[in-house]
Amino acid sequence: MAFFEYQGQHLHCEGVSIAEIARQVGTPFYCYSRAAIEHHFQLYADCFAPPDSMICYAVKANSNQAVLGIMASLGAGADVVSEGELRRALAAGIPAERIVFSGVAKTAKEMQFALEQDIFQFNVESEPELQVLNDVALKMNKTANIAFRINPDIDAKTHAKISTGKFINTFGLSWKRIRGICETASKLPGINVQGVAMHIGSQLTELQPYEQAFRRLAELTADLKSDGHNISVLDIGGGLGIAYDKTAPLPPSPFEYARLAFSILGHLGCKIVIEPGRSLVGAAGILVSRVVYVKQGETDRFLIIDAGMNDFLRPSLYDARHAMIPERLGRDEKVRYQVVGPVCETGDTFATNCELPRFEADELIAILDTGAYGAAMSFTYNTRPLPPEVLVDGDKFKVIRKRQSYDELIGMDLQPGQ
Repeated sequence: MAFFEYQGQHLHCEGVSIAEIARQVGTPFYCYSRAAIEHHFQLYADCFAPPDSMICYAVKANSNQAVLGIMASLGAGADVVSEGELRRALAAGIPAERIVFSGVAKTAKEMQFALEQDIFQFNVESEPELQVLNDVALKMNKTANIAFRINPDIDAKTHAKISTGKFINTFGLSWKRIRGICETASKLPGINVQGVAMHIGSQLTELQPYEQAFRRLAELTADLKSDGHNISVLDIGGGLGIAYDKTAPLPPSPFEYARLAFSILGHLGCKIVIEPGRSLVGAAGILVSRVVYVKQGETDRFLIIDAGMNDFLRPSLYDARHAMIPERLGRDEKVRYQVVGPVCETGDTFATNCELPRFEADELIAILDTGAYGAAMSFTYNTRPLPPEVLVDGDKFKVIRKRQSYDELIGMDLQPGQ
């Protein structure tokens, strides 16, 4: 289903011209399709239905209030990794009883706030965290519902910087030690152990690592139940990939993912919690930029655009490759470019040796599949204001984060004595 397509010669998001958005908003900007977000959520909802399942959107993928509001309207919960993300989810209308708090460095202050909201579950990732959470809960006369996030030592076969399920990663507790830790937790008066959680990485494009991890989770859950623990929740994480490379085989679908999960875990009688992020919003967004210069170097031709690594970090951070297309069709000639931004770093590169239609200065280019980990990871290096975000709904669009002004950006600093 196409949510970004050419109508005539010009690129549209649903029923809105990208060129018209650029004219009104300026570049660079992020553009999201509401219909695309709803479509991708429904693919999961068709497979993971309440009360036996709960879909908790991974807020870190895209934390804009409008995006979270769509998730709330669809009945999603939230997977958060900070008090800030928790506050964002609550502000957008996601109820606390559908919120899971993950992350390796939860502070006592964050725990207190989350307990005040009566969230669904803390995913505990270390023994020191367990002790702190128990202390905070007792001081508040509360009981914290937890799942232990296990590290199953499974190679997810993804990028090293987004792998989370191996023993060399900081995330989770060793699956080999979890029975003893669970026994200790059962004696803590501020703790209620209700589940087991895991998340083995992001941008997974094969089911085989999931199968290994699910089997380990099933065996461990059966052991914990036999030990007398009332395990009623299995949080299987997220991480399902999307098709950044349009020439590669498609990643598994939510249906295939769900079929595998229930075939291995379904007999345990537990509520299944999933935490998709990228696969809900990644393909629902594009980053639109304008060509500033076309520069012929000694050996390479550079397409210099007005979006930088501060606007979209994935290519610099993960060596990620995103497809790029022109806003306007009409040129058959193909040229090989180094596509780079304006930031004063050699790493400000979006693509190398990239074959694209010939571009001229002032033309628009769209970087595809940037709805996840795009705007959420943007920053202000080189005193470059944060880019705006736009949401398209049918034949209308709305700015859902305005472009940061220089006065707003510089005004965050204070001179001594102010």
